[in-house]
Amino acid sequence: MEDGSRHLVALILLGVAMCAAQPRGRILGGREAAAHSRPYMASVQVNGKHVCGGFLMAEQWVMSAAHCLEDVADGKVQVLLGAHSLSQPEPSKRLYDVLRAVPHPGSRPDTIDHDLLLLQLSEKAVLGPDVQLLPWQREDRDVAAGTLCDVAGWGVVSHTGRRPDRLQHLLLPVLDRATCNLRTYHDGTITERMMCAESNRKDTCKGDSGGPLVCGGLAEGVVTSGSRVCGNRKKPGVYTRLASYAAWIDGVLAEDPAA
Repeated sequence: MEDGSRHLVALILLGVAMCAAQPRGRILGGREAAAHSRPYMASVQVNGKHVCGGFLMAEQWVMSAAHCLEDVADGKVQVLLGAHSLSQPEPSKRLYDVLRAVPHPGSRPDTIDHDLLLLQLSEKAVLGPDVQLLPWQREDRDVAAGTLCDVAGWGVVSHTGRRPDRLQHLLLPVLDRATCNLRTYHDGTITERMMCAESNRKDTCKGDSGGPLVCGGLAEGVVTSGSRVCGNRKKPGVYTRLASYAAWIDGVLAEDPAA
């Protein structure tokens, strides 16, 4: 084997090793978002610590993922809106208490099915340039494969577990369900109520769960919080399709006249 080839193989093996070592909870291969460019983003927090992403769906409601609060016993759940930096003071930042957490009734700890959570804020969010609602997809049809969609979050950004203070984002192409369901990928577990996006070194992970997958200005999906290897090309990111749950979402929001 020539030196050049050896060097290439060594680099490939190093890349594989680094990929395998990536932690859960990270937007891989992303970059810092422009400050307040995604004014719908929410940080779901327990006892003052970021646990998941989410987005402002209605003035008093934030959408996230059901598994995010699975292990929360007596923790205080709050939602931070209007943030770019989690730690620095910003005029638009405001922390809201959660009046009610409503996981989808079909969600369970042992599956990623129906991984949606609606959080009712203690009061209506104060809207402005840095705090806005994100429209969501109601038409129940699949997004075309190859469509570039945007995801954002405050997930871990290094193998040492360092968390970014500022919002990160990433563009990912949608992967068709048939490919995502191949035996070597997710082996038939992706239902029609889910969608996939490519995960070749660029990916979402558990710390970004609950955040929206935004395609053409609409929230099409929510990052599921099931554990999997992140950044592995053969384990694409899985997202819960919002249009498939429009009736449930509308029903929950309609229960409270203040919503």
